[in-house]
Amino acid sequence: MNAPDNPPKLAAAPDRAAIHFSPYREFSRDEWAKLRADTPMTLVARDLEQLSGLIEELSIEEVEEIYLPMSRLLNLHVAAAQELHAVTNRFLGRKDRRVPYILGIAGSVAVGKSTTARVLRALLARWPDHPRVDLITTDGFLYPNAELERRHLMNRKGFPESFDVARLLNFLHAVKSGQRNVPAPVYSHFHYDILPGQTTFIDRPDILIVEGLNVLQPARLPRDGEGIPFVSDFFNFSIYMDAEPQMLETWYVTRFMRLRQTAFRDPAAYFHRYAHLSPDAARAQALEIWRTVNEKNLTENILPTRQRARLILRKSANHRIDSVALRRI
Repeated sequence: MNAPDNPPKLAAAPDRAAIHFSPYREFSRDEWAKLRADTPMTLVARDLEQLSGLIEELSIEEVEEIYLPMSRLLNLHVAAAQELHAVTNRFLGRKDRRVPYILGIAGSVAVGKSTTARVLRALLARWPDHPRVDLITTDGFLYPNAELERRHLMNRKGFPESFDVARLLNFLHAVKSGQRNVPAPVYSHFHYDILPGQTTFIDRPDILIVEGLNVLQPARLPRDGEGIPFVSDFFNFSIYMDAEPQMLETWYVTRFMRLRQTAFRDPAAYFHRYAHLSPDAARAQALEIWRTVNEKNLTENILPTRQRARLILRKSANHRIDSVALRRI
């Protein structure tokens, strides 16, 4: 049969103003806190000190009102996923061990992804049904600086094209398949590069938390219907850390200025050249990096993926999470 001269086009996206529902159920902080139910507090003050970020000091209140309800929700999801896997194995007549439950955490630079990932790892590992919880960041799957230079991508480090996506997908497939000791490269923020010859291994954890800027980025639709998967296809659950761009800029500059007084002072640090700038010059440099790299990446690549997440955590000043949105459709 001959193809039509004018093949049909995809329908245009509907006007958002004409849509009268949200795919999310919204919770205020107080409403979300009540969903903790009887989940016990398993962290102590010393734990919070170790889990806090460079510019984000965790409080008992934040853990009790935000993270314990989240821990309870994820524990229920993990149990359901484990049961579904067991049912599928019974149907197939297989006796495979359960595969890792994978949790993805996305969001901008400086939004606090790493802190959230560390807190959830600590809380989830204290539930009896899934004590082995590993954490990995997608920074390890950035191309090495030498390769970024060869591709003229150093000024777009952190953008989707700066990652070795094939290597990341193969890693996630191996983990999700239940393989033992799956290797992953190691990234150093101190050296601002992949560490040659260094590898971390993921050995069949109960839960794997994957934290990164663009982990909810969709793939382009293939014309032949044979497209490769994208990173979020391997996730059982996903979280997006959200905050207004102006707050993110403030947090980024604050972190930069603090690092200028600490890690940047080491002559071996990649950003050592910023340690001796005057405060005004350092602040101007931080703003330049934010506006030309990180804010651009946020606007072009990260923020558009927000509504692909199952859960959105919205932050206000002082890194306080004020509201939570849970996907219902």
